[in-house]
Amino acid sequence: MVFENSGLETMVVPQDILQNVMNKNGWVLGGSWDYERMTFDFKYEVPEGIYYLRLPGYAVDGDVGANNATLQLMDPYMGKHYYPTGIEYGSDEHFPDRIVDHAVNKIRKVTQDLTALV
Repeated sequence: MVFENSGLETMVVPQDILQNVMNKNGWVLGGSWDYERMTFDFKYEVPEGIYYLRLPGYAVDGDVGANNATLQLMDPYMGKHYYPTGIEYGSDEHFPDRIVDHAVNKIRKVTQDLTALV
């Protein structure tokens, strides 16, 4: 499931500001980065399964590994985790309404916080 037109896909953000806003809102970077891109995750563990809300971005300037990048954000998306194969993002996946509603609110909050700082 892709959350289009959130406003995040138009943002270009310094890495340090992005990292602070995402941490403040409960998103985790973990090992989801390389020298050109970052992906922040928000994990949902509910009776129906494990879901991940993800926000990707790629460096338009600088180096993510050196913590001096400027990142172009992309559309957030959600997937369901299946053991042992990993996360599926297909259009045939079912996402509980309460998880989708919460995800929309998380995306709005991040958008508001970044808009105020950039």
